[in-house]
Amino acid sequence: MRATATPHHPSPATLRPRAVRRLGLVPYEAAWHAMREFTAARTADTPDELWQLEHPPVYTVGVAGRAQHLPRVDNGIPVVRTDRGGQITYHGPGQAVLYTLLDLQRLGVSVRGFVRLLEGAVIDLLAGYGVDARGRIDAPGVYVGEAKIAALGLRIRHGRCYHGLALNVAMDLTPFHAIDPCGYPQLAVTSLEALGVIRPGDEITHALVEALGRRIDAGMGT
Repeated sequence: MRATATPHHPSPATLRPRAVRRLGLVPYEAAWHAMREFTAARTADTPDELWQLEHPPVYTVGVAGRAQHLPRVDNGIPVVRTDRGGQITYHGPGQAVLYTLLDLQRLGVSVRGFVRLLEGAVIDLLAGYGVDARGRIDAPGVYVGEAKIAALGLRIRHGRCYHGLALNVAMDLTPFHAIDPCGYPQLAVTSLEALGVIRPGDEITHALVEALGRRIDAGMGT
């Protein structure tokens, strides 16, 4: 496999302002409701925002979620049905969650194009740490070999998106064993730590924000 190369940097004139909010550990439902409120209230002039955070242990089930993929054991982790795309995944401490509150219509980026941008940003980040990763046309997300390391899920309202991506950095992967991650039975899941990349979480999330910013600015109009 070969990692996707980092794209060229756009000129400063093409850059769009984005606020980056570092929120720390936030309960999932509180973050979800805040995203919905932000998106409902924003106007054509509202600056885009990227929210960088972690969640306490929680399973989230997207609009395509099916009962057969839900936890097979009662491990005490709550299950929340949400309005993002996709099926079930797990969030917990040690996972870098990046919520992308962006006006895709204003950026001139299609939904499919934005999914590719998100995947590309993670691939760029991992390449910087010597990890060869790829996306899959049939299953959104980022994979190292056959193991998933980053999950994606979006909600689009009037051309504006929320939710985003979750990258496994240094987390307990055991809760994934109780579900069919993203609706795929026996899908392997990995993390940067499991791959031997031991770096501070703040460093990883900062690099992820930078990688996504470069991809967005280079990919406007896709």
